[in-house]
Formats: sequence, C-alpha cells, structure tokens
Amino acid sequence: MSDPITQAGTPAPRSGDDKPRPGMSERSIGVLGDRKKARLDELARASAADRGGVSLVRDAVRRLRRNPVAILGAGIVGLFVLVAIFAPLIAPHDPVQRFDELTKNLTVDTIPGASGEFPLGSDPLGRDFLSRMIYGARQTLFVGVLATLIGLALGVLIGAIAGAFGGWVDVVLMRLTDVMLALPSLLLAITLVAMASRSSQWTVIFAVAIVSVPIFARLLRGSMLAQRESDHVLAARALGVKERNIVLRHMLPNSLTAVIVQATLTFAVAILDAAALSFLGLGDPDINRAEWGLMLGVDGQRYFEVRPELAYFPALAIIVVALGFTLLGEAMREAIDPKNRR
Repeated sequence: MSDPITQAGTPAPRSGDDKPRPGMSERSIGVLGDRKKARLDELARASAADRGGVSLVRDAVRRLRRNPVAILGAGIVGLFVLVAIFAPLIAPHDPVQRFDELTKNLTVDTIPGASGEFPLGSDPLGRDFLSRMIYGARQTLFVGVLATLIGLALGVLIGAIAGAFGGWVDVVLMRLTDVMLALPSLLLAITLVAMASRSSQWTVIFAVAIVSVPIFARLLRGSMLAQRESDHVLAARALGVKERNIVLRHMLPNSLTAVIVQATLTFAVAILDAAALSFLGLGDPDINRAEWGLMLGVDGQRYFEVRPELAYFPALAIIVVALGFTLLGEAMREAIDPKNRR
C-alpha cells in the first residue's frame, strides 16, 4: 500500500509550508506538527545561546561588573555598611565612656591626640574618638536608610496614583510636587525641622524623607505615563484585563527600575542633608549619640583651632560615603539605560 503522503490528489508538503492543505491526511498534519515543534525548539536554543537576548537586568549587572567606577562605588558602600553593622565588634572602646587617661589631660586649649591605646586621640569630653567615628557610621546608615525608604514609599505612592489615574488627579499632585521642588532641598528640610516643637533624630529623618518625595514621585509618574501606551499594556486592555491589574502587574513593576536606581543617589543626598542639619544644631541634641554631622558641628567647629582633626575626620567620612553612593548610583543609571546596550 502506498504512502498516504504520496497518494494521488494529495500534494506533498513543501519544506517552507507550515500550514495543512485541504485533502491532507492526519499523518501529514502530524508530520507538519512535528516539524513546527522542531523549529521552535531550535529557535529557543538559538535564542538562549544568543548574547543579544540577555535580559536588561542581567546585561546591566554584566556591565556593572566591568565598570571600574561601579566597582569603586560598590567597594566604598560595602565597606561603609560592614563598618556600620559590625561597629560593636570593630570599635575598641565604648563610644560614650570617658577615660581617666584622656580627661586628666583635657584643658581649654589642649585635647589629647593619638596614642597607642587611642589611635585618633580624644574628643572634648575624654572619649575615644575612633570608637565614636565607627559608631557614627551606624548612626549615619540608620538615618540615611530610613529617610530614603520613607521618601521612596511616599514618592512611589504619589507617582503611582498620578500615573495611573491621570487627569485632574495628576495635575493636582504634580503641582504640589512642583512647589516642593521649587525650594532648595536643604532650605525645605530646615523649614520642616524648625516647625517641630523640638528637634530630634526623628525630625531629621522625616524632614530629609519629605524632601526626597517629589523626586521619586515625578520620576515614577513619568515612567508610568510612558508605560500607558506601550504594546503590552495596550494588549492587556484589549484582552479585557482590569485597570487595577494592569497598573499593579504591568505598569508599576516595569517603572520601578529607574526609581530604585534614583534611591541610591538619594541616599547620598540624605546623608549630606542629615549631616548639614546636625551641623546647624537642628539635629539630635543628645551629645552622647555618635553621629558624624553632630561631631562635625559641635566638636569640630568649636575646637577647630585646638584640634582640627575633630572636624577633618567626620567631614572626610561624610564626603567619601556620599561619593561612594553617587558613583554607584550613576553607574547603575548608565547600566540600565537601553541606549547603552550593545
């Protein structure tokens, strides 16, 4: 019996023809199905092996690992975080303890300098300055992280509402953010702290957080407006997906990448603003709390002529940490930019 594919009246399928023709037997259709599966598997393997098919995140990580600026920034940030986390293990002394070896030599014009047991000498109250610098990293990290997270949460909420609803809601929220952006960030933070009944660590955190809210809000709102007209959002609407699901599952996740990168840059600004508020005497009034801005403003400024190292070390620490977050943030921004993909 002859093969059904070669029977009279049944045209043999061509190599480039993937559609079944009238009169083809079930066996012929099955052969075509197997060919389609084989081609799809071949394309899938080729796509997986193709470097150009790497996702945006993996491609960004690959370029960050090759970027010396990103490596330097990540190294500074990593060292800062490790010192802050393991401060109790690294610090040689209790940061609030006063030592007789230091206090007995304290005078109006003399503050003990570096020695074997105290590598950075004493502060004006006879405490180990190195230990206070190490614990200051922990306090700076705490203030920066909380201020950035609060600002990020509020900014994402406002930006998501404005980008999702549009219309008059978008206009009202964006005009409010424009008013906040019109004021210098440090001046706005000083105003917010001055409005509190008494300054504290939490007033500094909330003031620095509020300053960063409009930045996150405008950035997320712009990203979500761009997502509204994208192909996958239009396809979801055409399929009848609810608007809430479109916003939460399609628009918002695809808009958060730039916001997260901005959070790294905002962290550097938060450290500088918090240090500036403490330097101006608007921060935590507790003199026992080791915080770089407070150390720079109270001890460094007052005793600069007696022992300028009290100002040099906190200022240098603030500058280096802020530089590390800035370098890392800028490298991440360049890495996720689709224009830089090769």
